[in-house]
Amino acid sequence: MGTSVQVTPLCGVYNENPLSYLVSIDGFNFLIDCGWNDHFDPSLLLPLSRVASTVDAVLLSYPDTLHLGALPYAMKQFGMSAPVYATEPVYRLGLLTMYDHYLSRKQVSEFDLFTLDDIDAAFQNVTRLTYSQNHHLSEKGEGIVIAPHVSGHLLGGTVWKITKDGEDIIYAVDFNHRKERHLNGTVLESFVRPAVLITDAYNALNNQPPRRQRDHEFLDAIVKTLRSDGKVLLPVDTAGRVLELILILEQHWAQHHLTYPIFFLTYVSSSTIDYVKSFLEWMNDSIAKSFEHTRDNAFLLRHVSLLINKGELEKLPEGPKIVLSSMGSLEAGFSHDIFSEWATDPKNLVLFTERGQFGTLARMLQADPPPKAVKITLSKRVPLVGEELAAYEEEQNRKKEEALKASQIKEEEVKISQSDPNLGDQMEIDTRETHALSDVGTSVGGHKDVLIDGFVLPATSVAPMFPSFENSAAWDDFGEVINPDDYMIKEDNMELSFLQGGGDLNGKLDEGSASLMLDTTPSKVVSTELTVQVKCSLVYMDYEGRSDGRSIKSILAHVAPLKLVLVHGSAEATEHLKQHCSKNVCPHVYAPQIEETIDVTSDLCAYKVQLSEKLMSNVLFKKLGDYEIAWVDAEVGQPEGGMLSLLPLSSTQAPTHKSVLVGDIKMADFKQFLASKGIQAEFSGGALRCGEFVTLRKVGDPTQKSGVAGNQQIVIEGPLSEEYYKIRDYLYSQFYLL
Repeated sequence: MGTSVQVTPLCGVYNENPLSYLVSIDGFNFLIDCGWNDHFDPSLLLPLSRVASTVDAVLLSYPDTLHLGALPYAMKQFGMSAPVYATEPVYRLGLLTMYDHYLSRKQVSEFDLFTLDDIDAAFQNVTRLTYSQNHHLSEKGEGIVIAPHVSGHLLGGTVWKITKDGEDIIYAVDFNHRKERHLNGTVLESFVRPAVLITDAYNALNNQPPRRQRDHEFLDAIVKTLRSDGKVLLPVDTAGRVLELILILEQHWAQHHLTYPIFFLTYVSSSTIDYVKSFLEWMNDSIAKSFEHTRDNAFLLRHVSLLINKGELEKLPEGPKIVLSSMGSLEAGFSHDIFSEWATDPKNLVLFTERGQFGTLARMLQADPPPKAVKITLSKRVPLVGEELAAYEEEQNRKKEEALKASQIKEEEVKISQSDPNLGDQMEIDTRETHALSDVGTSVGGHKDVLIDGFVLPATSVAPMFPSFENSAAWDDFGEVINPDDYMIKEDNMELSFLQGGGDLNGKLDEGSASLMLDTTPSKVVSTELTVQVKCSLVYMDYEGRSDGRSIKSILAHVAPLKLVLVHGSAEATEHLKQHCSKNVCPHVYAPQIEETIDVTSDLCAYKVQLSEKLMSNVLFKKLGDYEIAWVDAEVGQPEGGMLSLLPLSSTQAPTHKSVLVGDIKMADFKQFLASKGIQAEFSGGALRCGEFVTLRKVGDPTQKSGVAGNQQIVIEGPLSEEYYKIRDYLYSQFYLL
C-alpha cells in the first residue's frame, strides 16, 4: 500500500477565511500554514486548539497574517511547540508583519491576545530553508523530505513539496505563474503527476486583464488624481504586495520625471526596505543580474520616502501626495485614520489593490455600489493625568510591594531548602531584639557583627562557612552539556534587550517603533465614533499577484495529480473548480469541510526490498555522472527479517535486453562538439545538418499531453558512408550505453 496521507482543514475551506490545514503522512502531522484574519477572532482557532498538541512540524508559505498570523497565539495559548519551517524572507518579513499588527492595535486598544515577547518566542522556533533545499526529517519523521519551491505572489512565497517513499505531496496555494517586477513565476508546472496536490480555488472565477493594460489604468488613475490636486491612499499590507506597487511607482516616476511625493507609512517601513534590499537572490532574475553587473539595487528608493509615524505625515505641507499605508483591510493601522480624514474630499482617491477580508471596512467599501457613509471608530492612546495617574501609580506600587514580598518569601524558602542538614541546632536570633544588639555590635561597611557572651557550641556542630554547592553538570564527548534555558533572556527584560540590538532583527528595527515598544508612560485608550461621508473616489484593481481562473485550470491540467484537494475559496468558486477538475484533470477531486478528515492515500503499492549479496556480486555498474547504474535481473525471494529480498535468477541465463542510451543531449551543445572535431554543422528547418549529407533531428514531445514524461528520439538520416558512421559514433559518445 502507498504512503498514508490524510488531510484535515482547520480553517479556510468553502470561504475566504485564513488558511490552516493538518496533513498527516504516515502518522507524522504537518500543520501547513497557521493563519488569522485582521479581526484576530479567536473563534476561528477552535479547530486548531483541539489538535495543536499533536502537531509535529509547521510549514509556513507566505509572510502575511492569512498564512502565519496565529502562530504566536497558538504557541502561547495552545502549547504548540513543534519546529517551524519557512524561507528566510517569510521568516523576516513575517516577523515584521506581526510587529506592525501588534503596534497598530496596541495604539488604539488594550490588545492582549499576544505580546511582542510571544512573537519573538514563536519565531525563534523557525528553521530557514532555501528554495529547492531538501530537508530530511528525523525521529518520528524519518524518511520524510520537505523542500520549499518558488510560488510567486509574495517574496519568499513557497510551494511545499513533501516526499515519502517516492511519493510527492504538493501544497500550492495563492501561486502566481506570471513573472512580475520583483518576483519570478511559480515552478508548480515543473511537478508532474504528484500523488496528492493541495491547492486553492480563491481565484477560480476571476480573469485578469493583460499586465500592460492593468498598469496603464493603475497609473492613469493615480496621476489624474494628483494633477487635480487630490491625494491618493493605497491601503496595503506590511511587507508583501506593497513591494510590487513601490517598484511600479518608482519606475514610472523615474521615466516621466514626476515630482509628486510618495510615502510608505507603516510602523516598520524602514526595517522592511532594509531587509528587502538584502533579499535580491529571492527575486526575479532581472533584478539579480542587474545588481551583479551594475550594483544597482532595485529597492534603493529614490522617489518613495519611508515614514513610521503619522505625525511625520501631518507635518508635511498640504498638497497632492501618495501614501501607501497598512493595513489593507482598513480595520487598524495608519490607513484607517487617513481614510477617515481624506474620504470626505471628492478630489481624493482610495485605490484598493487587493480584495478586503470578509467583514472588514475595505470589503464594505469595495461593494458595488459603495456606501455613501460609513461609521468609523477612531481611537488613540493618551497619557494619564490627575486622579487617574495617581490611582494608576498607587496600583502599580501595590503590585510592586506584593511582588517584593513574594520574592523575599521565595528567597527564604530557597535558603532553608539549601541549608546543610548535618549542622547542629542552629542559633535562632529574634529579629525583634536586633535594636538591642546594635549597641554591642560593631558596624563595618554597613554590616553588623553580633557578639554573644556565654554561648557554647555543641560538640556536633561545625564552624560557620559559606554554602558549598556540588557541581553536578553533565558531560559528553564535547565537554559540559549546556542547558539553553540558562541563557535565555528573562521575560521581563526581553523587549528592552531586543531593541538594544540583540534580538532577531540584529538591531535593525525602526527607532520610532522601538520607542513605542519601550514607552512605559501610563496611558489609556480614548475612542470616538463618527459617521464619515464617503465622497472620494473608490477604485479596486487586482494587484494580488495570484494566477487567474483560466491559468489555474491550465496549470492543474498540466500537473495532472493523481488526487486533488481543493481549499480556500468561496463556495461558488470551490464547486466550480471541483466540477471542472473532475472532468478535465483527474477523477479524484476532494473539497472537505472544516475538521473533516479525508484519506488521500495513494492507490500505488510501494515495497521496500533488500538487494542480496549474491545478486550484488554479479552486477556490473557503469559510471553516470555522480551515480553508478546497472541492469539488474532478479527475482523476489522470501522475506528476511520482515523485508523482501531480491535474489539472482534461478535460471542459469539472464534474459537478453536491448541496449539503452542513457542521458540527454542539447543539439546546440552537440553542434559545438562537432565543430571541435572539425565537422561543420548548422541548424536548418528544425534539424541539425552535419557535414554534407547527414541530418540529425529530435522527434517526439518531451512531455505528453497527460503530463507524463515522454520519450524523445534522435533520428540520424543520410547515406551510409564514412561520414555517417563517424557522426553516429560521436553521437553515441554523448550518452551512456547500458
